[in-house]
Amino acid sequence: MRLVTDVERRHRLARRHALAPGHRAIDPEAATRAMTVLHATEAPSVYLSLWARVDGLTVADVDRALYDDRTIVKQLAMRRTLFVFPRDLLPAAWGSASARVATALRSRFVKEIEQAGVCADGASWLEAAEAATLERLADGSELSAQRLREEVAELAGRLDIGKGRYAANVSVAPRVLTQLGVEGRVMRGRNDGHWRTARPQWTATRSWLGDVPEPAPQREGYAELVRRWLTTFGPGTEGDLVWWLGSTKTAVRGALADVGAVEVRLETGPDGGGPGYLLPDDPLLTDGPEGDQEPWGALLPVLDPTVMGWKERGFYLGPHGPLLFDTNGNAGTTAWWDGRIVGCWAQDPDGVVVLNLLEDAGADARAALAAEAERLTAWLAGHRVSTVYPSIAMKEAISS
Repeated sequence: MRLVTDVERRHRLARRHALAPGHRAIDPEAATRAMTVLHATEAPSVYLSLWARVDGLTVADVDRALYDDRTIVKQLAMRRTLFVFPRDLLPAAWGSASARVATALRSRFVKEIEQAGVCADGASWLEAAEAATLERLADGSELSAQRLREEVAELAGRLDIGKGRYAANVSVAPRVLTQLGVEGRVMRGRNDGHWRTARPQWTATRSWLGDVPEPAPQREGYAELVRRWLTTFGPGTEGDLVWWLGSTKTAVRGALADVGAVEVRLETGPDGGGPGYLLPDDPLLTDGPEGDQEPWGALLPVLDPTVMGWKERGFYLGPHGPLLFDTNGNAGTTAWWDGRIVGCWAQDPDGVVVLNLLEDAGADARAALAAEAERLTAWLAGHRVSTVYPSIAMKEAISS
């Protein structure tokens, strides 16, 4: 069985994730394809993940891809997380990961409607609210959740959910729109605000995409997602895929079989290393080692897909997890040197990017990362990026 070393995995990461100079992507769509999907939980992360992978990128380039060309599209999918997908990957998600989330969200929402006394038949109430929303958007309008609340009577209500300290009174409109969105019936259109904030205008999927393909059958959808994941992140483990997909071992094993995945040994991983999986035509299997990679530095944003691509992160994270991730597994910013995370970055009150290196990676690393910090400071042009996921190390970067 082929042994894939940690060094080989880090070298592949530099190339396949479009992070090392000479391996950057040509545009936002190519960078998104390289990563399979981009995390979009926080609006700035999309722009900053692309900045790290596309030389000369501008905010206008990202806006054009998202809102004009629509070659990359926002979609709620794996682990009930919002991602940016290459457009052609949407049917696979709609039929598999998004469908799984949609089923769970619908069941929970219906119960909450009934428990709150809104309607004894929560399913019928939700169907009526969805139909009214789709009718309003049928003319191609792009409307904010607030506008839809004002114009669609079924979205004007509120809902009491939870008990005790977790009790809350929430608007039904975002919940209905989220349900329609995860099912691929509406889409997040143009952003009604600065690129650093998420204020989506909602629109019918057909209006946004034109011809809308049917969702893939569930098994085919999972197989395609796994095939793309292995292209980006392989080799990886079954546990990595179960976590990334937010799915079951049964679904992952079926997908691995469907794509003909080949087992390999990993130097670092569960149970002392492996097994991991590669696609059968992966160059590591057909051509052997891919060769050395010049050391490289990168600054990645909160929830960057490289950081969040694996559950088993030992080969690039080392001992730094508690300082860089919160207790729910959300990653803050990271600073990389030669395929390993060596620290993080944050912005001071003036918007200057400052580093917090958690280990001494050497003079070359310090110089390269300082240059990246200057480059990012210039690109941000004084705009400060906020986050709800600040890590301990990010807070230390500002306080020190």
